[in-house]
Amino acid sequence: MSTKPEAELGRAADGRGVGERNEAAMPLRLTLANLSKSFDGTEVLHDISFDEDVRALAIIGPSGGGKSTLLRIIGGLEAPTCGTVSVDGRPIGTDEKSLRAYRATLGFVFQDSGLFHHMSALENVALPLRVVHEATPAAAEERARELLERLGLAEAAAKRPAQLSGGQKQRVAIARALAARPRLLLLDEPTSALDPEFTTEVLDVVRDLAEEGTRFIIVTHEMGFARRACDHVAFLSGGRLAEYGPSERIFEHPETPELQRLLSRLLEWSW
Repeated sequence: MSTKPEAELGRAADGRGVGERNEAAMPLRLTLANLSKSFDGTEVLHDISFDEDVRALAIIGPSGGGKSTLLRIIGGLEAPTCGTVSVDGRPIGTDEKSLRAYRATLGFVFQDSGLFHHMSALENVALPLRVVHEATPAAAEERARELLERLGLAEAAAKRPAQLSGGQKQRVAIARALAARPRLLLLDEPTSALDPEFTTEVLDVVRDLAEEGTRFIIVTHEMGFARRACDHVAFLSGGRLAEYGPSERIFEHPETPELQRLLSRLLEWSW
């Protein structure tokens, strides 16, 4: 089995930020063509088309509107019933080998941190580098320690998830998602199960990533965060892409009654 060079996955910090990709400031072209998804005959996404350069995109909308399903399809974790997803003009393959290769270029953070409870924070971050990306144990550990330190978790490296706060667990999950320097980070309501203090802690990390140029898509109910940290917002309602545009326009001049109602209910609570 071949291994990735240690200089690639385990090199020391070189002044670029947490994301650390040379091309991190460059956009990524995401194209959704007539995307629909049904579960047991119930349509949860309907005819979504989207063709934009992604830097920092928030997906917002009422519960049950299809936000998480759309993110999972973009991430190659769920297959659409019809329609296609392309990245930089290349359609995502549908066979398992192609999907595995595609997923390996992404970083995922879910509502539940998804950490292995029998492993330390360090081991959780290093594991995918060794197993998926074939880094040597030394390179994987070096990269894991580097990220934990940058995210304020150096002293938690030896702790298991049960010994960490909710905010710490999600920061470990973010470190794990960033470990292989993904082209795109996907976050599915990463603060939904957290207390306000830990919510702020995690969103501060994501905001720092945005400022450093890490490309990401986040599903969130935190309207203040979406407004300040994301450059574009997609509003899903009833499984349809009801509005899309720059964050400033979406929040200052919402066009649809559905978005106007959502913001009137949520915005004042997210500042």
